[in-house]
Amino acid sequence: MSSKEEFIEIFTSCITRDGADKLLDFLEHKCDFFTAPASARYHGAYEGGLCDHSLNVYHCLVDYLQRERVQELYGLEYSDESIAIVALLHDLCKIGCYKKGTRNVKNDATGQWEKVPSYSVEDLFPYGHGEKSVFLIERFMKLKVEEAVAIRWHMGGFDDAAKGGCFAISEAYDKYPLAVKLHIADLKATYLMEHRTSAVR
Repeated sequence: MSSKEEFIEIFTSCITRDGADKLLDFLEHKCDFFTAPASARYHGAYEGGLCDHSLNVYHCLVDYLQRERVQELYGLEYSDESIAIVALLHDLCKIGCYKKGTRNVKNDATGQWEKVPSYSVEDLFPYGHGEKSVFLIERFMKLKVEEAVAIRWHMGGFDDAAKGGCFAISEAYDKYPLAVKLHIADLKATYLMEHRTSAVR
């Protein structure tokens, strides 16, 4: 099964609220979600990397919630739908942001300069990272508050607002544990599962 097929299978089996079908149609036919990279140079910097990363975050989040019965131990219950939404859709902000190109890199073995594939960032809708994902999702379907907060703050301390000294992230993590769990799943997917997965680095 391809990554796209797996994504669609999880999406259609778990996400059933009003507007989900229109959102999936948008992802399939009206944007580059299934061909976009996950980053310009680092993790998943290859065609289809964004879909792969979204699936990796989903599997990391499911694994975390199942491990050691974390939901039962802490009295936290998340529906399969909420888990799929926050994991599969947290990085919608990256659609339409990467432009294919090439750059020159010196081949250490030959000493010759060679053109290699590259991506550059051209964000035509600079609305923030998590904020933009929430905005794009809610054009099609409504999010629960905890889902929106989790997606908004999934970058954790890497978020520009947090780096700028905003304390809202602390309150978000205190009130909505799903946001913490999504951030942990995103970190694991990015830095462990997708380490050295860039085709252009």
